[in-house]
Amino acid sequence: MNPGQVNPSQINPGQINLRQVIGRIGLWLSVFVIVSPAILFFLWMASLSLKFEVDNAAYPPVFIPDRIAWKNYADVLASNRFLTYFVNSLIVTGSATALALLVGVPAGYGIARMAAHKSAIVILIARITPGLSYLIPLFLLFQWLGLLGTLVPQIIIHLVVTVPIVIWIMIGYFETTPLELEEAALIDGATRWQVFRHVALPIAKPGIAVAFILAVIFSWNNFVFGIVLAGRETRTLPVAVYNMISFDQLSWGPLAAAALIVTLPVLLLTVFAQRQIVAGLTAGAVKGG
Repeated sequence: MNPGQVNPSQINPGQINLRQVIGRIGLWLSVFVIVSPAILFFLWMASLSLKFEVDNAAYPPVFIPDRIAWKNYADVLASNRFLTYFVNSLIVTGSATALALLVGVPAGYGIARMAAHKSAIVILIARITPGLSYLIPLFLLFQWLGLLGTLVPQIIIHLVVTVPIVIWIMIGYFETTPLELEEAALIDGATRWQVFRHVALPIAKPGIAVAFILAVIFSWNNFVFGIVLAGRETRTLPVAVYNMISFDQLSWGPLAAAALIVTLPVLLLTVFAQRQIVAGLTAGAVKGG
């Protein structure tokens, strides 16, 4: 044993346990500091949605009300064509996400296998470009085609957001998947399409799940496209929340209730699919180099 080398038998187990405890405390403290603002805002919004306007305007602020104003949720669901807007959001988000997966997953596979780095850069540029950059020319195009006020232009323009997300995620995921199985299938006589369908797709399910969830979130929460391209009967839920804001009176209770209802589907999807999200995001990290 070298003079400077520490004998493992001389290490106190209590010191190791103390370091582990301190490390875990530091980790959880860091997580709490990062997550607490979002949790606080969500809880405060929930408090606003359950209070009458007298309590919402009270000073000092009331966090837990004495009386629960369930009528805020009832008023939201019963007015402003909320159910119609909810169905519109389902149609727009579902169609845009399905088309994005249909286009984006094969595109991501092709770019990853061909090592088309320039194409990947183009996708990245499309991903980080603000959606407003596409809005004006597409608005003129849809106006010329007579599609304004329908759901079709919203579905098409949402692809500007969802397709780059799906392609970019799938490029990164397919680059981490092993090539040995695909090469073996090609040697056995399978076509490239058969390799993609029967070999690559089953392995890429976690990555597809992550791409699906992120595409749903970005499409569901999109506001600008809906307010510009939609008509009175084809608006989506974020636009419905915006319509509840008026210059005469701002009712915080119904507004917070509407915001929570809009957030709830995406929140439930994320909670129930958290295992797939973690598996998809960490799949590349556990692959041996």
